[in-house]
Amino acid sequence: MSGGTRRWRIDISPLRSSRDFRLIFASGMITYLGSMVTYVAIPFQVAQLTGSFIAVGLIGLAELVPLIVFGLYGGALADVVDRRIMVIATEVALGLLIAVLLINSLAATPQVWVLYFVAMLMAAVDGLQRPSLEAMIPRVVAHDQLAAASALTSLRWQVGSILGPAIGGLLLSVGGAAAAYGVDVVTFAMSILLLWRLRSIRVEGAGEERASLRHIGEGLRYAWSRKDLLGTYAIDLVAMVFAFPYAIFPFLAEDLGGAWTLGLLYAAPAVGALVVSLTSGWTAHVHRHGRAIVLAAMAWGAAIALVGAWDVLPLVLLFLAVAGGADMVSGIFRGTMWNQTIPDDVRGRLAGIELLSYSVGPLLGQLRASTAASLTSLRMSFVSGGVLCVIGVGLTAIALPSLWRYDSRTSPHAQAQRDAREARGE
Repeated sequence: MSGGTRRWRIDISPLRSSRDFRLIFASGMITYLGSMVTYVAIPFQVAQLTGSFIAVGLIGLAELVPLIVFGLYGGALADVVDRRIMVIATEVALGLLIAVLLINSLAATPQVWVLYFVAMLMAAVDGLQRPSLEAMIPRVVAHDQLAAASALTSLRWQVGSILGPAIGGLLLSVGGAAAAYGVDVVTFAMSILLLWRLRSIRVEGAGEERASLRHIGEGLRYAWSRKDLLGTYAIDLVAMVFAFPYAIFPFLAEDLGGAWTLGLLYAAPAVGALVVSLTSGWTAHVHRHGRAIVLAAMAWGAAIALVGAWDVLPLVLLFLAVAGGADMVSGIFRGTMWNQTIPDDVRGRLAGIELLSYSVGPLLGQLRASTAASLTSLRMSFVSGGVLCVIGVGLTAIALPSLWRYDSRTSPHAQAQRDAREARGE
């Protein structure tokens, strides 16, 4: 294979060199596929039981507060407990919660309140788990392979985002919500068996600390002191708040030919992201990660604006795919910066902050897009959001110049982590 081809194809070296990363990757691939099936099944069942658009929309609102609260607390726990035990325990809890949904769906009269309550608990458990899961990656992957690990992790999400809803739709049409939940329970069981084989991953001296408000505050202060990291959170938040228009896709579908186009609109960004992930070998040769994040976020906004400027379905799908690809580029380099520069003893708490940065933005973005569409027009919501995204990202980069200047070759934080890993023999 030529050097040019190798430069573009996805780098799978972390899968070759790290047994623990292989286990995490395989577990995540399986469990996320099942989770996306449930992601489709819960609103489907709520819609079936209530017939209310508002009732379906309230699911996201019910998940928001638990995710924020337990995301921060989960980050603190990740820095004081064995991350392997934390991930396995929460995976078991999530599997049991899906089992509750399965039992409820098999009842003669399924209860809507159970769906909301379980959705809230699942958001809380997810907030507890993800910081520990993400904090594991820098401990099990070589420093120079972290960009490749970030791309592979993103690939896992994209495959699940494309196949999961399709499988979920098929299961719902054949066996209803019970079939979807039943499959998800099986995926959690398979995931737990894989995670059980992980080695213990603890922070050195973790037993001396407790997950307290003071502990969380220390993590927040560290994040504030790192303006380059603060920039990664701010850029993503700005991009999602101004240009995350998924809530109005059903209305766009009506303009573009009817309900049959809706699935294509949702799938297009994931397809663009998947293409970037499969051709992400070049990311290992990029060192100015901050500039890549800024430019990719601007490209996301520009592509969303172009979606609103055209009413031709193939072009709309193309621009959505470009947007998804740009978002994936931003995500790869944000993940690489986080994993290459954050000390292990605060990695969990910073992962909790990261969880909030990429979870809250889309929720607020849905609200902005819907409000703008109602006050102006459907197309103007896309165009204005995209333009505001480009402007907002540019102003954020100017306000936080250390992000734009960041270079992994000269960053003292990246060098400190390389030295720390060498001292631990990793």
